[in-house]
Amino acid sequence: MAINNVNNGGVPNKPAVDNAKQNAQQAQNQAASQNVAKQAQAAQQAPRQDSVSLTQSAQQLNQVQKKAGDAPVNQEKVDKLKKAIQNGEYRVNPEALASKIAKLEAQIFGIKS
Repeated sequence: MAINNVNNGGVPNKPAVDNAKQNAQQAQNQAASQNVAKQAQAAQQAPRQDSVSLTQSAQQLNQVQKKAGDAPVNQEKVDKLKKAIQNGEYRVNPEALASKIAKLEAQIFGIKS
């Protein structure tokens, strides 16, 4: 007795399955899955290496802030000014303030006044 079309489920027009090709495809799929799993595991274990770079202006600003933090403070004068402001006794001379702002900007931007 001969058994025909075992691999194609008895469907007469369906071609027979090539077992070697099917096994090779399954092995390839398993290898690909293992490779993806290894890459995912390596990505989780590898530390992230982020970096930051500051512009020259930001570095200069950082240096100025450090110097300002180290500058001595006349606490007596600060307290006196706070009290005058709270009491409404502190007066600003607008002309003197404008002149000092203009001089500071000239120094910062290198403008001769």
